[in-house]
Amino acid sequence: MTLAVLCGSTGNDLDPAAAGRLADELTVGLTAAGASAVLTADGGDIPAQLRDIARIAAGADGPLLLCADDLVAHPSLLWTLATEPAGRSTALVVATESGAGGDLREDRGRLVPAVDGPTRFLGALCLAPGDLRLVATAVEEAIAAGDPGAPIPGADLKVRGPRTAGNALEVLLPALLAAGLVPIATRVRLLHAERVHAADELDAARAAVAAVDEDKALLRLAVKEKDDFFTTYAVSSWSPLVTKLCARAGLTPSGVTALSVLFAVAAALAFWQASRPAMVAGAVLLYLGFVLDCVDGQLARYTRRFGAFGGWLDTMADRAKEYAAYAGLAAGAERVGLPYAWPLAITAIVLQTARHMTDTWYGALHDEAAARQAVGTAGNADAGGGVGARLSRASNKVQADTGSVAYWLKRIVVFPIGERWALIAVLAALTNGRTALAAVVGWGLLAAAYTLGLRSLRSISMRVGVLETVDTSRHRDDGRLVRGTLSAAGLSRPLLWAAVAAVAPLALIGAVAAGWAPRGTRWDGGPVELVRTGEATVWLVVTALLVLGAGLAARSSHAGPLDWLVPAGLRAAEYLMVVAVAQICDVPPPVLFALLFVLALHHYDLTARMEKGAPDAGGRRAVLGWDGRLVLLVVFAVAGAATAGELLLVVWVGVRFLAGAVRDWRSGGSR
Repeated sequence: MTLAVLCGSTGNDLDPAAAGRLADELTVGLTAAGASAVLTADGGDIPAQLRDIARIAAGADGPLLLCADDLVAHPSLLWTLATEPAGRSTALVVATESGAGGDLREDRGRLVPAVDGPTRFLGALCLAPGDLRLVATAVEEAIAAGDPGAPIPGADLKVRGPRTAGNALEVLLPALLAAGLVPIATRVRLLHAERVHAADELDAARAAVAAVDEDKALLRLAVKEKDDFFTTYAVSSWSPLVTKLCARAGLTPSGVTALSVLFAVAAALAFWQASRPAMVAGAVLLYLGFVLDCVDGQLARYTRRFGAFGGWLDTMADRAKEYAAYAGLAAGAERVGLPYAWPLAITAIVLQTARHMTDTWYGALHDEAAARQAVGTAGNADAGGGVGARLSRASNKVQADTGSVAYWLKRIVVFPIGERWALIAVLAALTNGRTALAAVVGWGLLAAAYTLGLRSLRSISMRVGVLETVDTSRHRDDGRLVRGTLSAAGLSRPLLWAAVAAVAPLALIGAVAAGWAPRGTRWDGGPVELVRTGEATVWLVVTALLVLGAGLAARSSHAGPLDWLVPAGLRAAEYLMVVAVAQICDVPPPVLFALLFVLALHHYDLTARMEKGAPDAGGRRAVLGWDGRLVLLVVFAVAGAATAGELLLVVWVGVRFLAGAVRDWRSGGSR
């Protein structure tokens, strides 16, 4: 249940009748935004208003929507505040005309204090239930600050004291930021909002609001503001038309997601056929599937129909569709006699999954850095010296110039999903599946080297950790073997051990490829003489022991500036070990790919639930984690049944994933 509080303003020249009408309009807008009740913190005594807000927050059992009573704005802006997708706190802000003079700045969409910043608060704020506990502390500090220009303890800015502020929210927000709040920025963009203090300002503001076609603006605002090059120019230029049609047809965002999956599966089947007409048809279907993939998010933002599981479903579908396309391309290439397509598809899925793990945890690291910076407990990666700080400043400068060549090159080089799907579609239509997969692998390796190098330098400058803020064992995907036995060793440096675990199977794969280690039939179909089983057993067992060494540091602190790389390292270690076993024991490539596919979905499930706030009724740590799966796989390989072992794991991991998703879908909600 959302409560709304209308905060009275002081020091304006509006006559009581006009002020009353404006307050009534805001009450209607707050109710339309979903408020079950609209309360008033009134009067000229700002400290009294602050105490009212603290009292209301203490008794609230849902989000709290706070609004100054002198705000003139499109009602949809209040609706946007109250319907933040992940249920986080958010504040209504506007960019200052000169690019300075505000008291805030954005960091990855989150608001942090700034002296003479580029962003100004507009007097509307929605506090998530988890942040309501900060209100009492913030009110106490704000009232204690008292004097004009007095600093809020721990904040990097000075604010007007309660005796001189025009509205309680002007005092409350800086105090909340100092207490640890890091709200999402809800920017006005194509709509209009402003605070008014006199009759002429009120008339001008209402005229400005009336001059904007609100529905048309909302449709355009549903498109991501800063998207990738291909998405911006080849999809978002016309996808709002599809979004509008879907809204009129009554489709849900999750329904559009399901349609995009059907298009992607049809594309994969066309790639499998591998004839030129089929490859062209597959390319068109893949493009249309990507358009629908963009439309589902646009429809959610346009209709404000959000749900944690809807976001989770979108993330999982994106990965499943892409990896299905890889499989279709590889199977089609094999169908027409092109060798090495499956190894390329397998390389692509391992590489892309590891990259996505780094994306997730680097984003979490950035958010943690912003939160700690807001309360003065962490360094600012943009400030000071060092290579990381200089790179951060240069990156922010490029990001600010959205029309420059450097901006688009920076967006393209990281090989985002739009560019990946465009590359696959074009090369599949013009060449063959093997060429498309080779291009994905080549560009993916370049993007991985670029992002990993720059992010590592920047994260060192941030001087914060992030992995220890969550259930580390769960996100490492540790099983009972690690939790109960290996981690008792109590070794430190988890990143070092994860790196060793990833390098060991990679070295084994290289040794097999070079002929130094035993292997079965070559993946291009040519015969290779098998060597003694005992030799293969030694290679596999030694490598497995090195990989299991990553569990020795599982209980140590993961607070290092680069420890956000540990999950990606463990994913790479497990996947590469699966590949090494398949390579030595002659597991059919489609079986190997199927196992990597379900493992990837399992690991995306872990991160997607965290990112989207999806319910997780079975959020227990794994029984058979990466360690248990590794031991089981090696046992089957040594016993001469590696294919059966991988098939067993496909069923085990797949059923566990699907059962958990269905269970939590029923108990959670949909979009």
